[in-house]
Amino acid sequence: MEGAIPAKESAMAIVNTLARYLKQHDIHFDVLPHAETSDARLAAQAAHVSARQVAKAVLLEDRHGFLMAVLPAGQQVNLVNLGAQLGRHLWLAKETETAQLFQDCVPGAIPPAGAAYGLETVYDNRLLQEADIYFEGGSHTDLVHISGRQFKRLIDMTKQSHYCHVG
Repeated sequence: MEGAIPAKESAMAIVNTLARYLKQHDIHFDVLPHAETSDARLAAQAAHVSARQVAKAVLLEDRHGFLMAVLPAGQQVNLVNLGAQLGRHLWLAKETETAQLFQDCVPGAIPPAGAAYGLETVYDNRLLQEADIYFEGGSHTDLVHISGRQFKRLIDMTKQSHYCHVG
């Protein structure tokens, strides 16, 4: 991929928690640097990739604890529908709670690898249709790139993950 940093050189471009998790699960990745942005949708534009290929993570909570929802960057979490699918009453986590859980990440750039942080995670099944997946690796200046096959493998290895229609 043009402009990508080989995985061997990219460990410093993403947060250590994510780098360790990907290495532990033998997930091959590279990093696509881009101009600084404020969210995953804008990162897709800056990196010249489709927003439907960019997986964004949103931290939710309920009385049972936290839940990470992962969906395409151009979509929004439908809390009512997702809650109904899971039998839970969900709301968005506070920014202070998100910052506390993801201390190694820039605010708003949490990676969609909830298991790396001990979080139950739901994945929007539309992401499984993509040949390549990109996501923020803890900063607003780089996207991590993995194949769609590697992304599915990463999800399937996670004990606390589910597929659903998040947006």
